Amino acid sequence: MATAKTVTYAELRASLSRKNYAPAYLIHGEEGFFIDRLVEEFEAIVPEADHDFNLYTLYGPETDIDTVIDACRRYPMMSDYQVVILKEAQSVPAAQLDKLIGYLSNPTSTTVLVICGRGAKVKSKELPSKIVAAGGCVFEAVKLRDRALTDAIRHVITEKGLHVEEKGLSMLSDYVGADLSRLYNEIEKLTVALPPGSMVTPEVIESHIGMSKDFNNFELINAVAVRDSVAAFRIIDHFRRNPKDNPFPPTLGMLWTFFSNLLIIHYTRDKSEPALCAALGRKGNWLSKDYKNGMKQYNARQTVEILRELRRTDAATKGVGSRQDPYDLMHDMVFRILTARGVIS
Repeated sequence: MATAKTVTYAELRASLSRKNYAPAYLIHGEEGFFIDRLVEEFEAIVPEADHDFNLYTLYGPETDIDTVIDACRRYPMMSDYQVVILKEAQSVPAAQLDKLIGYLSNPTSTTVLVICGRGAKVKSKELPSKIVAAGGCVFEAVKLRDRALTDAIRHVITEKGLHVEEKGLSMLSDYVGADLSRLYNEIEKLTVALPPGSMVTPEVIESHIGMSKDFNNFELINAVAVRDSVAAFRIIDHFRRNPKDNPFPPTLGMLWTFFSNLLIIHYTRDKSEPALCAALGRKGNWLSKDYKNGMKQYNARQTVEILRELRRTDAATKGVGSRQDPYDLMHDMVFRILTARGVIS
């Protein structure tokens, strides 16, 4: 069986693919996509024909821990391993989960115990360390942000045997946000439609997923970065006509991220691209053209003014001081961005 460690998603999947099984796993956290994918892989340890004999799936709210332990103490039928999966463990009180600690002091060598907390961490503070001490593995599924999300999208596309252009990658990130389950479903569409090894381009995304390659948040950032008011307002008009595909919150979030990063760039002394990438916490040694253009168009004071306006707009969308149509707010917000003079009050 595997040696003890706290693992990443990629490490855990690689270990399972090598059939290097630990006696116990704790997989829990916010990002349900990772939990679901891993559960599928744990279930696959047992051949489908043997599921009735060697795969036990129990649910935290409906099962007492003694039942889980009893299942773990059994031996597999005509197989090297049995798998016991405790789902919804985030709903189990800490005192109940801690009953597993006794089992972990002497786990059954032919049992793979998987404790799943989907959407939240388990309540027990002791259980993670005890699992590791028993030679098990702990994985926390955190929500991905910014560059980590982009890397995850690229990984899923590559895993499916496809390649992706940088603009296509940005479009997908913009379109699905941090919803990895939705991302996986959209990429499945591309897998069915495209031959292996195909390049995922903006045109492919527009054709098979339905996102416009010309009217999206990525293109709005491009337009704002060069103060192209005609392009920016054309995109906003498209958003207004297609509100279902272009909700306001992601647009506001992307603009906030862009100008927050632009402010970091302005206050970073070393303006070399590697230094700026490091300041932004990004991999690589090159800065995207949007930031290069933004540096020329907006000075530090203008950027601070814009961030203030974005905060005000965010408050207005939540009903604080305004009940305007969100796309009217978006139009006004972009107008203030494009006309920012650096007046801070």
